[in-house]
Amino acid sequence: MAQPRPISHLRSLLASGVGNLLEWFDWTVYTVASVYIAAALFDKADRMSSLLNTLAVFAAGFFARPLGGIVFGAMADRLGRRAVLLSTMLMMATASLLIAAIPSYDAIGGWASAALLLARLVQGAAHGGETTASYAYVAEIAPPKRRGLWSSAVFISVGAGSLIATFFMAFLTAVLSADQMQQWGWRVPFAAGGLLAVFVLWLRRNMVESVEDASAVKHHVQPWSRGKLFKEGIKLFMYEAGSTLTYYTWVSSAAIYAMSVKHMNAHDAFTMSCIAQVVYLVALPVIGRLSDFIGRKVTTLISLIGIAITIFPLWGMITTEPWTLLVAQTIGLVLVGFITGAKPAAVSEQVPTRYRTKLFGFFISLAVAFFGGTASYFSTWLASIQKAWLFNVYLVVIALIASVVVLNWKNNTGKPLYDIE
Repeated sequence: MAQPRPISHLRSLLASGVGNLLEWFDWTVYTVASVYIAAALFDKADRMSSLLNTLAVFAAGFFARPLGGIVFGAMADRLGRRAVLLSTMLMMATASLLIAAIPSYDAIGGWASAALLLARLVQGAAHGGETTASYAYVAEIAPPKRRGLWSSAVFISVGAGSLIATFFMAFLTAVLSADQMQQWGWRVPFAAGGLLAVFVLWLRRNMVESVEDASAVKHHVQPWSRGKLFKEGIKLFMYEAGSTLTYYTWVSSAAIYAMSVKHMNAHDAFTMSCIAQVVYLVALPVIGRLSDFIGRKVTTLISLIGIAITIFPLWGMITTEPWTLLVAQTIGLVLVGFITGAKPAAVSEQVPTRYRTKLFGFFISLAVAFFGGTASYFSTWLASIQKAWLFNVYLVVIALIASVVVLNWKNNTGKPLYDIE
């Protein structure tokens, strides 16, 4: 029987989770408020062009993630996971406050767009470091036989942050007029996220360290050659390509598509998206625990292959009717949950401790930049030229490639992480 973790580990799991929640709140608010940001901080002469420019800045934030991942991945080995998780929280909060305070395009012209780009680059670097450290941290402090269940806490936090961001926008659109939303309402969530970071920093100050010096961890595990490091890194990259593309398609792109292409009422779209994300969050710990019994390989393949099979019928059913978004996004998100419910455990079990944050920091962050950061932009652009079906083909191909990688995974479910070779 697995021994229970000390109460300090449970508190550390909570502190990590609350921080993850707030980081993803700050990160997701940008997406769900993109229609308002486009009108406030870009030239409004062409509505679709300003929206695409807003989504391009969103993508730029993702391309800063590999830099953050590389820098903070190395820091996590030298200074510990805890130091990184404190630093990234502070960076994300500062950038959110900057976005909340940027004057409009009408007031300062192109400087508004430039300031937004700078803030998103800072957020992207922080996000890369947070993801790199938190995946490893939670897996390392978890009981080996319940690693999937504990790992579900990461994406419960991620999903809760995204959900609260969506709910916040749904609430604001319900109580404020369209003109108030455009003038100042969209700024409120960014300001709130930045200010709440003070509480999260207080929570994280006493987190336990999962690995005192990961670079010195040797035991009996043989070091990897540069060739093997690159080969395993490419596997992580292709796995993450499938994981992140399917995630962003169903978490954020679906609602944007419903509003900007199908012209669904914004309040209705945000509300339906909130309900779908609640179902997804409830499913995550169940799926995480299931992975402790049947293995991470099986649950991951259920997700990737399931999404590849269902993307065309689900995306095609979205119309102006709110219930269509609810049904499609709920099914899509539950399938996504078969990856995210145990993702930190799944990837940590494929990489030795001494290389874990380094490989996560570069290859996972790079895949998120290329495939997650461009998902909303690519799908919206293709829809604007009546080629939305091409995005679905793209997703199917990437999901199937990722499935091939997962088929060749080692079965390290429940194995002590220090014994991973």
